[in-house]
Amino acid sequence: MSTIHLNETTTSTPEQFVAALTDFGPGRSEIFGRSADDYLRVHEQRPGHADVTEGSGGVWERLDYDWSDPNRVVMKTTDSNIWSDRSGHTYTFTRQPDGTTEVDVVVVRDGKNVKGRALGLLLSVAGKRVLGGELRKTVKAIEARAHEVP
Repeated sequence: MSTIHLNETTTSTPEQFVAALTDFGPGRSEIFGRSADDYLRVHEQRPGHADVTEGSGGVWERLDYDWSDPNRVVMKTTDSNIWSDRSGHTYTFTRQPDGTTEVDVVVVRDGKNVKGRALGLLLSVAGKRVLGGELRKTVKAIEARAHEVP
């Protein structure tokens, strides 16, 4: 099992970040590069929760999203072609005195088959660099989205 801890600072508010994380509409891949539109399926959505399948590149997972806490989004894997139900993501947002937001992300990857275990091993070595780069892209995309003029 791989656990990757990531941290970024953003000018976006926690509300803006949560809104982007929980926007399951078309174009999600512009914010989250590893969430291709053709994989995206919203099974159920209600206030503070969603049941969503997403992925890319032959890897998919069904996630139970919980954003009932305005400073945290927990995404628990409930099904996947390679990840076990011990996998998931947790985003925690902390407002800073200077108006920025600290975004702390914990990604847990537990492979349930040979492909998952191999990818989990790769992530244990290069996950912080690879997923950290993806998080930086996401932060920049959310910041750009927040500054768009309607």
